[in-house]
Amino acid sequence: MTDDRPSTHDALEDPRNAGILIYVNGDIVPREEAKVSVYDSGFMLGDGMWEGMRLYDGVWTFFDEHMDRFFGACKAVSLDVGMDRDGIAAALKATQAANGMHSNVHCRLMLTRGVKVRPFQHPALSQSGPTLVIIMEHSKPVDRLHSAGIRLATVPQVRGLPMSQDAKYNSHSKLNCVIACLQAEQAGADEALMLDPHGFVNTTNACNFFVVRKGEVWTSTGDYCMNGVTRQKVIDLCRANGIPVFERNFSLVDTYDADEAFLTGTFGAQTPVASIDGKPIGDGSRPVTARIQALYKALIAEDVAEQKR
Repeated sequence: MTDDRPSTHDALEDPRNAGILIYVNGDIVPREEAKVSVYDSGFMLGDGMWEGMRLYDGVWTFFDEHMDRFFGACKAVSLDVGMDRDGIAAALKATQAANGMHSNVHCRLMLTRGVKVRPFQHPALSQSGPTLVIIMEHSKPVDRLHSAGIRLATVPQVRGLPMSQDAKYNSHSKLNCVIACLQAEQAGADEALMLDPHGFVNTTNACNFFVVRKGEVWTSTGDYCMNGVTRQKVIDLCRANGIPVFERNFSLVDTYDADEAFLTGTFGAQTPVASIDGKPIGDGSRPVTARIQALYKALIAEDVAEQKR
């Protein structure tokens, strides 16, 4: 970000990112040469899936869980990945090696249905095979996200019903989230808190959402939000460590009166929320969030050690 408005994806400036190499359909090319066709189905229609991952100490953490989500989503929309998990792992390894990257790296893996023969919607017009792009950047969250927290605003834009566009798809079609982000910005906040179709608190435009009330951790039912890998890890950690956690419907009244609130995502892990709709959350102390952050950090170290065996 270049302005003073924070987001959950704010990263420290790193001059190395100006010279990164990007994977495009098997070639690893300089950033300024990384291009796809204007006929590509991802550019033309948002027809594709993507996955975000973090590199810690040479290891792509929770790789299997990310691949479960990625391959599952691609199968659901009949999108041929063009390779198996080992192929994706090899492409990641090659891109990582070309960039000399080892830790504090964020990857955006993007797959589209490929180049169309004509500029129309039907999937059969994508006849050249999928387009696979891997962008890796040196990326470390700024410290202020975990100290000051971010400001949320509830917005009119909601996460849709599964029969319209299932929020569980990590698809290139993100216009609803972009609209929500714009609405939050126009309300003077950093990010949007989105409700589900029934008016219950759901998620933000970019991350999953949790509150802490009287020592209990609450998050949405999961019916209308991204099936976040970090979200599930937090739920599992709470269950394994005696922290009461509930996937349930709750309203803005419960949210405003929470003791703590935080967001989860692959990039920021757990990001504290300072206020919602101008109302401060709790008294500024965040003991439960801090405990979960410590447990999650230990889980990453455990996953790294396990993958290195």
